[in-house]
Amino acid sequence: MGKKELRIISPNGHLGFAPTKEESFWLGAATKPDYYCADSGSDDIGPVPLGSDICTSHPDHQKHDLELMLLASREQGVPMIIGSSGDTGTNSRVDMYVQFIKEIAAKHHMKKFKLCYFYSNVDKEYIRTKMVNGEKIEGLNSRHDLTLEELDMTDNIVAVAGVHPFIKCLEMGADVIIGGRSSDVAVFAAPAIYEGFPENLSYYLGKVLECASFCAEPYGAKESVIGTITHEDVKVTAMAPFQRCTVASVAGHAMYERTNPYFEYVAGGKMDMRECVYEQYDEKTCRITNPKFIPIEGKIKVKLEGAGRVGYRYLGMAGIRDPYTIKNIDKVIDWAKSQIKERHPEGGYEISYRIFGKNGVMGDLEPIKETKSHELLVVVEGVSKDKALAEEITLIGTRQIFYARLPEVKGTAGTAAFILDEVTPLSDAYTWTMDHTVAVDDPMELFDVHEIEVGS
Repeated sequence: MGKKELRIISPNGHLGFAPTKEESFWLGAATKPDYYCADSGSDDIGPVPLGSDICTSHPDHQKHDLELMLLASREQGVPMIIGSSGDTGTNSRVDMYVQFIKEIAAKHHMKKFKLCYFYSNVDKEYIRTKMVNGEKIEGLNSRHDLTLEELDMTDNIVAVAGVHPFIKCLEMGADVIIGGRSSDVAVFAAPAIYEGFPENLSYYLGKVLECASFCAEPYGAKESVIGTITHEDVKVTAMAPFQRCTVASVAGHAMYERTNPYFEYVAGGKMDMRECVYEQYDEKTCRITNPKFIPIEGKIKVKLEGAGRVGYRYLGMAGIRDPYTIKNIDKVIDWAKSQIKERHPEGGYEISYRIFGKNGVMGDLEPIKETKSHELLVVVEGVSKDKALAEEITLIGTRQIFYARLPEVKGTAGTAAFILDEVTPLSDAYTWTMDHTVAVDDPMELFDVHEIEVGS
């Protein structure tokens, strides 16, 4: 007979991005969950970490969270699963997490355990061969199909794993799984499917656990929650003493971060949440029934994420308090741009302005068109493949805010104040080059699984 229920703790919606709160984690660990699972990646961080193959999370925060999970799971003798290691799930980030696990195990003199890990990086030539042979690499979210030009400008590609490599690792007897880039949902759905629970409920379990305490109220990030799956339902319980999982908080989270709030797509199908039923099970627990899972017809499609370098990047900042300049800020920006163009008419650069106090967050999507702020912060970003040019155009674009010629202005100062006299170099600029899918003959085709023994 299979298990009647399975309990999974999710301590952090993005492991390492900020440290897991320890009180709620240890309260959850004391209930002896069957699995310790966490996602460690996100597209929210932008294309720079993937393109340049770095982390955006602090290494001490990542080690802290991994140590909590490894200590608790090894003490209980239950599996620990991490997906999208090191923010992006590239091969180098997987290797880094494997090394962290080794160091933590040595620090605590842990007994031997099996660690399985898998890679998600995709060779550009694999994609090129498919394209040359006439296969379409289909675009997502209104993107067109991938072109060879876009492929050529891509520096790093990762495939987004579904449940398949995680299940493979569990079948190999893994005590700890360190995963490459993965669907958030798959990290939690995989152990439930492996243990024999229905796909529809397993994928919903993953959906509700992926961001940990974001499915609870009041808001409190990095707090632990526990999901319980049976063959009839999913329940999610807040571990933080001040939080509850309610019908509103859980249903709201199910609709979070999706173009269509009712569907969740994974390698192999999609979850349909239109007919989900939410009930308040107890003070801290919400019960969910009736999600649907619709398997894909034909070949499984795996999502690909790619990023490519655009150039060097510099940042300038100017503060504005003068009411007339604020009223005419668009003319001021046009003036600054014209001065860059006068100096460099041949182009070879990109210049952008974010005006905080006007539309710095939403840009052209900002519905409030009339600026009523008493002060503005103008953030200037210059990018070019030529480092010296990137610095110069950012400097011109920032300083010319001060020199802008406006009608009716007779003074020579006071229109802007520079936060820094110089402009500041940033990490190189990258852009998303791939948000596409590739059809595969085998769902494990893009994921390379390894196993090692850790501990003494």
